[in-house]
Amino acid sequence: MSCQNCVRHVTEALSALAGVQSVTVSLEQKTAELVSTAAPSSESLRLAIEEAGYTIRV
Repeated sequence: MSCQNCVRHVTEALSALAGVQSVTVSLEQKTAELVSTAAPSSESLRLAIEEAGYTIRV
């Protein structure tokens, strides 16, 4: 991620997942944290981020 527009795209992608209540994305740290009523699978998280045009590092 390199700009606030990237932060917005990732936030929107993760917020759209079922059960997600809030998302906090840090441009500086290049991280995302979310609060959810049900834990999304790592696969659904990865797909949401990739469909938004980004990749993840674990």
